[in-house]
Amino acid sequence: MKRRTVLLSLAGGVAAGIAGLRPAAAQAPLPELAPAADPYARLQGGVPHHLTPDQEAQRVTDSPAPAGPSGRWVGRAALPIPRSEMAWATVSNGRMHVVGGYGEGAVNRAYHHVYDPAADRWHGAAALPRGANHVAVAAIDGRVYAFGGFTEQNRRSDANAYVYDGAMDAWTVIAPLPRQRGAAAAVVLNGALHLIGGASEPASERASVGWHEVYDPAADRWSARKPLPGARDHVGCVAHDGSIHVVGGRFNTFEYNTDLHHVYRPDRDTWEALAPLPTARSGHGLVVYRGRFFAMGGEGGILSGGVPRQAKVFGQMESYDPAADAWQRHAPMPTPRHAVGAVAIGDWIYVAGGGAVLGGSVQSAVHEAFTLQG
Repeated sequence: MKRRTVLLSLAGGVAAGIAGLRPAAAQAPLPELAPAADPYARLQGGVPHHLTPDQEAQRVTDSPAPAGPSGRWVGRAALPIPRSEMAWATVSNGRMHVVGGYGEGAVNRAYHHVYDPAADRWHGAAALPRGANHVAVAAIDGRVYAFGGFTEQNRRSDANAYVYDGAMDAWTVIAPLPRQRGAAAAVVLNGALHLIGGASEPASERASVGWHEVYDPAADRWSARKPLPGARDHVGCVAHDGSIHVVGGRFNTFEYNTDLHHVYRPDRDTWEALAPLPTARSGHGLVVYRGRFFAMGGEGGILSGGVPRQAKVFGQMESYDPAADAWQRHAPMPTPRHAVGAVAIGDWIYVAGGGAVLGGSVQSAVHEAFTLQG
């Protein structure tokens, strides 16, 4: 699959500051990409794959949460290729951006796919300047920011940071992370980008961290905030009503998933515990939709010598009411996956790609959308 990388640079390291101060233009025209012909591919060899009965048996959809409105899922245009471990996605100018991850037999891909929900079509945008998986992404003022990531399979993190200008279809290098990490969560609050949690070095340990650092796009500068209680990675993270919520995740590996739910209060620089996620999981999506937080997908289990035990790929759709501090369940995903790209646009939640089995051995091009519309 042919890709291009466009990288801009400005002398003196002020590229991001200038970008943050001028208004963003609309997305430049991008080439349309055809949906993948096969829904799954193996990482080893990057070849098409059919799920075995044992792999399909990993799917879990039961939720202990009380029932809410069911909602419904519909299929959408498949990703151009099966891919996973991008872990997150973001919305800019009304389109979903999915960046980095595993695919076509490698774990350090620089993919940048853009989905237009109005046309139900995928497009190819300028690739990341370097390939990586578990890159944290967030969008503000019409630009997409990409922070850190792993260059090996879920390990060996870096401190690279970039901003994507849709009008130019190009990436610019910005101030690097204060500390290297991957599988962190990026979220926008009050004009700044918060980078929370993740996992760092040494690669042999790949230990979770609770670091909380904030990037100022106008000044191209980082600062520190109070760390996340309970260091973890592969979390769900959203901003809502002036606060940041971090939900679920794992302590070092998916063998140690958690249901923890913490909220960050910026006025006091402190964290508080709230109602836990009904299904402890990591690698799940989390989006704000109709004033609630919807969590979908994820994984859990044990890998022993590369052989999965107690393997679970979650399809639960559970939502949180911030006013009542309570969760409920909805119609589960038709195709349970983890490390998905999930966003809310309009009155729909779009969930693209992800891992079809525990771990990173099988990628998916499946793209499904959820709505509470009748």
